[in-house]
Amino acid sequence: MVEGNINNSQVQFEKKELKKIGVFSLAKISGLAGVIFGLIAGIMFFIFASLIGSLATIASASSETGSIVPAGIFMGGGVFMLISMPIFYGLICFIGGALSAFIYNLVAGWIGGVEFNFI
Repeated sequence: MVEGNINNSQVQFEKKELKKIGVFSLAKISGLAGVIFGLIAGIMFFIFASLIGSLATIASASSETGSIVPAGIFMGGGVFMLISMPIFYGLICFIGGALSAFIYNLVAGWIGGVEFNFI
């Protein structure tokens, strides 16, 4: 136990050292966070592509050709990104989390882990 002084009162801290991180455990958490961020990014991309597609439809309707091909291209790209971004982000974050935990475990074995103070 280590003693500390917070606001003129004695507090005892318990020091703990993080010696190892579960590789698959961190990979799962990182992968899930990546899926969530990818879904948010995919939704924003879908909304942006829908707006651009709508503007393209309005512009093409006012022109003489009357083609609505650009709207379909943008909408298709938005749907594709809405599906693919969570998968891609999840996969990359899963791999990154696994590599991070593996490297941490190697380094912590050589020089020691991160120390935490708990009240």
